Amino acid sequence: MSLLRTFPTKGVLARPGRSIADVIVFLAAAALLWLIVRLAHGATVPWTPETAPSTVSTDPAELPYYAARSLLRMFAALVLSLLFTFVYATAAARLRRAEKVLLPVLDILQSVPILGFLSVTITGFIALFPGSELGLECASIFAIFTSQAWNMTFAFHHSLVAQPREVDEAARLLRLSRWQRFWRVDVPSGMIPLVWNGMMSFGGGWFFLTASEALSVNNHDYALPGIGSYVATASDQGQLDRVLLAIAVMIVMVVGVNVLFWRPLTAWAERFRVEESEAAEAPRSLTLNLLRRSRIPALLGRIFGRLVFPVDRVTAVFGLAEHPLRTSPARRRAGDIAFTLVILALIAYGLARMIVFIEDTAGFAEVGHALFLGLVTFGRVVALVAVATVIWVPIGVWIGLNPKVSRLAQPVVQVLASFPANFLFPLITAVLVATGISLNWGGILLMSLGAQWYILFNVIAGASAIPNDLREAAANLRLPRVLWWRKLILPAIFPSYVTGGITAAGGAWNASIVAEIVSYNGTTLTATGLGAYIHDATATGNASHILIGVAVMSLYVVGLNRLFWRRLYAVAERRFSLS
Repeated sequence: MSLLRTFPTKGVLARPGRSIADVIVFLAAAALLWLIVRLAHGATVPWTPETAPSTVSTDPAELPYYAARSLLRMFAALVLSLLFTFVYATAAARLRRAEKVLLPVLDILQSVPILGFLSVTITGFIALFPGSELGLECASIFAIFTSQAWNMTFAFHHSLVAQPREVDEAARLLRLSRWQRFWRVDVPSGMIPLVWNGMMSFGGGWFFLTASEALSVNNHDYALPGIGSYVATASDQGQLDRVLLAIAVMIVMVVGVNVLFWRPLTAWAERFRVEESEAAEAPRSLTLNLLRRSRIPALLGRIFGRLVFPVDRVTAVFGLAEHPLRTSPARRRAGDIAFTLVILALIAYGLARMIVFIEDTAGFAEVGHALFLGLVTFGRVVALVAVATVIWVPIGVWIGLNPKVSRLAQPVVQVLASFPANFLFPLITAVLVATGISLNWGGILLMSLGAQWYILFNVIAGASAIPNDLREAAANLRLPRVLWWRKLILPAIFPSYVTGGITAAGGAWNASIVAEIVSYNGTTLTATGLGAYIHDATATGNASHILIGVAVMSLYVVGLNRLFWRRLYAVAERRFSLS
């Protein structure tokens, strides 16, 4: 008894230093909130299209502020992309009729280049906020959103349709509402691919940062304070030292985002892995350990957790609380026929309007010219995907299967993937000019700098998601290396590779717009291709050529997806899902 009094047990298992962790987390959150408010205030300054600057200052003292403004745009676009992913991917996976429309529309949206969106939306955003820079800011965020959302949506949709059958049956037997199923089943099951593809999409947003901050649309040039417009201005003025300085700041910023945001998120996502045995070494993060040590996240969770029940009750009003009753086959067929007729009527009306507009402006001979240019760009895309597959699939598997390697390689991969490769375009342009190499070949390299990482990241995510049970079984069976690849690794990563291949090909088409025409210090190189065609049409405000270029690019991308990638996608769902 005296021993019990001498050595009390209360608080023995409590982690030390919780108060210090609380202070650090509180101060960091307060500083972050102040910084967001401070930067958001800079986006509401008076602004008019007539007096808008076309360049920004290249004073190195402005770089920290520019970098922070760019980072705020990136995270704002990421939040919008996440909301879009949850709504769009869930509707495509759970609504039978909507899936037939939403997936083809997603193919088309992915194929539309960023400049195509900007040429249509920038005028509307400026008109929405007259006299304020907020309109141009929203246009820039929307442009970054279009470079992030599609990849995340494809990945989350695949995780929904590839859910194990027993998980679906358990959700139905427990009579989970749609709202409960989404947060307790759908989001956890898709968390790992969603985090990895979110990380890759974030890198894709960096790639198009210059195009979204230094805007050249409809014969007007606009520049927003940001590191992308800083590099564009320094490149046009031939200030190579300022370009290198921006590259150094960019590397620091990418590493910081990885350490403070993506690495904790990937380590936290490991809790959603479904397997019977635990991995030998799980990913770790000092930032995540600090948050777990603090009591502030748990306190916020209890506060906002009380909102779950009221929200669940509200969803019942909109018919989201219970699964709908099954309708009769005849009624279902009648609904399908009516739905199909409405969609076909809308498509026919849109095509008719487009044909009339092209005939009255550019003429159909221009369509043939754009198709030829698209064929040239298509060759570059095929070469890029083939080479990236051979190089990055083995490397991605090696990283994904080894937690120690992943911990060391992830920051390097994240820097390579997130670093906006078009920041290097001035350097590469100088090399191409000095060596006399044509951009028709150099464009393949420039496109690959922004698109190849989709394959690597998806393969890493697929390899890291392989259940440890299967790895141990393969090791116990002493499978030969060739058989190990054929029977375990390739089937396991195949769905993820297909997702990466679709987005890499789509990203390559989009990257062609900034890779087929580059300039440095007054020297401009142009490659033969559809990307350069759309770039020139957008800069001059030629509406008919923009429409033709976007339509032809969408035709190539959607055709390739339907004839090739979607068939592989169906094979992945049918043969290689873990169900």
